[in-house]
Amino acid sequence: MRYFELFAVPVDYNIDLATINKNYLELQRAVHPDRHANASSRDKLMSVQSAAEINDALQTLKHPVKRAEYMLSELGVDIRAEQQTLQDPLFLMQQMELREELEELASASDPDAAIANFEKQIKQLNEQYSAQLAEQLASSNEQQYQLAADNIRKLKFVYKLRDELELSLIHISEPTRPRLIS
Repeated sequence: MRYFELFAVPVDYNIDLATINKNYLELQRAVHPDRHANASSRDKLMSVQSAAEINDALQTLKHPVKRAEYMLSELGVDIRAEQQTLQDPLFLMQQMELREELEELASASDPDAAIANFEKQIKQLNEQYSAQLAEQLASSNEQQYQLAADNIRKLKFVYKLRDELELSLIHISEPTRPRLIS
């Protein structure tokens, strides 16, 4: 099953989530097991399987990293189950520095400003790698696909760092601090 075709959207890293969600609801209505209550056991099973496949496709397309990995695999470069580490020393150094900064947020003289600055850095990295990824995935060049694989690996670091920030916000002493990352 080709996910972009399933949702009737162009193959593009930058997708219209509203269209995806609208088409998802229509697809689910068509295959929902309740609509096939009087069908044969085989048809009921196929309905359940189709609903599950549609859910998987939705989850893949909605998440930028999963979407990029899926697109890359469709282009012949499958990194979804790989264990390869990133070989970019500057990026790895930057990640170490960001992790140190994350650990120091709670003890900063102005935690709110430090958190806001940290979130800004993460957002900028996300936008930078996502923009590069969109261009690389739109190309028809194997070398660009390898660069896209590295950008996906970098985005995974950024998302993990964002998740760790979210967890650290829970532990910062102000229990009424609003959730800052969306």
